Parts: sequence; structure tokens; C-alpha cells
Amino acid sequence: MMNMLSVSAALCKPVASFNPASHSLRNMNSLSLFMNKKEKVVVIMGATGTGKSKLAIELATQFPPAEIVNSDKMQVYEGLNITTNKVTEEERRGVPHHLLGTVNPNTSFTAQDFCDQATLAVGSILGRDGLPIIAGGSNSFLDALVNHHTEFRLRYDCCFLWVDVSLPVLHSSLSARVDRMIHSGQLHEVRQSFQYHNQDYTLGIRKAIGVPEFHDFFRAEADGADQRTKQRLLQAAIASLKTNNCTLAKRQLQKIHRLYSMWKRNMHRLDATEVFLKTTRQEAEEAWEDHVLSKTRRILHKFLYEDTHVVPAGIASVVIASSPPPMPATAAAATH
Repeated sequence: MMNMLSVSAALCKPVASFNPASHSLRNMNSLSLFMNKKEKVVVIMGATGTGKSKLAIELATQFPPAEIVNSDKMQVYEGLNITTNKVTEEERRGVPHHLLGTVNPNTSFTAQDFCDQATLAVGSILGRDGLPIIAGGSNSFLDALVNHHTEFRLRYDCCFLWVDVSLPVLHSSLSARVDRMIHSGQLHEVRQSFQYHNQDYTLGIRKAIGVPEFHDFFRAEADGADQRTKQRLLQAAIASLKTNNCTLAKRQLQKIHRLYSMWKRNMHRLDATEVFLKTTRQEAEEAWEDHVLSKTRRILHKFLYEDTHVVPAGIASVVIASSPPPMPATAAAATH
């Protein structure tokens, strides 16, 4: 009983004894942020080919109004839609997408560029009372945005959804995806962008996996090589493409594990391995619903609708009593 009385007395001390001048601005900002809920953003991450875009679109249709901000560093560029595996208009199902195929393919789009444009897009979506869903495989972009972009860190509360697939299973799926992309016309798509005298694959969309691998084949084709030589070079390019996709997936997964150590309180792993082991489309869709989608719906419902920010009464009274009078709306807007 004495302990309870001591706690109550400590919390109920007159607020007049609180001296704002003795507290740093940093402490006051921290208390203010603690009291005021941050706006909410969903972030979907995972290695290449795990189903991030599929999940983002399905969630956007189930938690409307939602809009998607692409965080894949190759998909931001205009062109090479097959090679960069962009979602088609039909696959988007009417969901607005930002930073998808909008950047000049011959320019460099940096992590800072992404932070600036993604922050603008998120603010615009929230301004329309929408839910921003950031989705893509470029973890360096997400790291820069969430961990190092001050405005984003201060304004937004993130729920991280990690779509994971066992690497051996994913490697097999990525190999099959390359075959599908070749069948869908990737070779013709990349041929149109081939430049005989330009071997610089370090700028813009030319860095994308699926472009430099075909250089020797296209050069032999342009030089009038015989069919046998071209076929050998084509098969070597496809094999290299498959290997590079698997290497990328492994590298992405390593980065995700490092980020998990920082974000694990708000990061949810969704194991989609069973989906990729199914042999029919119907079985795969059922596994997706069971192992990924239904679990994600529960996670997001809690994140979006359940209040988890509880402020002790003593802290609340101190901050309210010591805060300056609110500025007029016009003045407040001018400070942002």
C-alpha cells in the first residue's frame, strides 16, 4: 500500500514545480512524439521473386484506400518492363503506384533521390486519407529511408512485412521465372536497348540483371556470327542470368537479416515456402491465403486499428501543462 501511495504521490505532484527551461528541446520533442501518434506506413520487403508485389496489391484492395510506393531500384526506371519484372496494368487492379517506371532510364537514381521522392509520395497518400504501402526488394533504399531520413523517422510509424521463402526453393523458382521471362519476350526487349559501342553497364537501367548478361550474344548477332555460336552465347547468357538472380536473392536475404536486428519489434516474417512447393495454381493460392495473406490481415488490423500507445498520466499532465499555446493553423503550416 505504501508503495502504491508513493507512486501516486509522485505522479500527482503539482505541475507548477516542472521547469521547462531545465529540460532540453530533445527531451520535449521525444515526449511530444510519444504522446502524438505517428502516421502509419506499411513496408513490404523480401528477396526477389518472393511475392512482394502480389501481397502489396492484395492488401491495397483489402485496406482501401491504399496506394503503393515502389522501392525497387530498377523498377523506378522507365522501360524494360519484362526484364525488371514490373507489375502490369492488369495486375495492379486499379491500385495507384508511385515511383514505378517514372525515372529516365539513362540517369542515376540514388538512395537520396528515393528518400526524397518516397517521402513526398507517402505524404501525398496520407493527405488523401490513404494507406501508404512501400514495397520492393531494394533494402538499401529502405535502410536509407527508415533509418537515416530524419523527416521520415520522426513522422511515421512502420509495420514491416517480410515475405520469406527458403533459399533452395526460391532458387528453383527464380530459374523457372527466367525461362518464363525469356518466353515472354525479354530477349527482344533487351535487344532494342542494346548499344554496340556502349559497354557501360553501370548507369541507370543498364545495371539491371538481364541486360549486361546478353552483351556478348547481341554483339555476336550484330557481327553476323553463325547460328551455333549465337546459340552457345545465348544459353550462356541465360545461365548467367539465373545465377545472378540467385546471388541477388542471397545478398538481399543477408541484408534483411541485418535490418531485422534493428526492426524486429515491428517486423513480421511471413513464410511463403509452402506456396512455392505446390504444383497447381489452386493449391498455391490456398497456401498463400493460409500462410501469408490471412496472417498479414491480422497483423495489419492490429497495427492500424488497435491503440498501442499508452502514456502514463503523470507524463501526460507534465507535457500538457508545460507546452506553449497551440499556434494558429496557418502559422503551424509555415513551420513544416
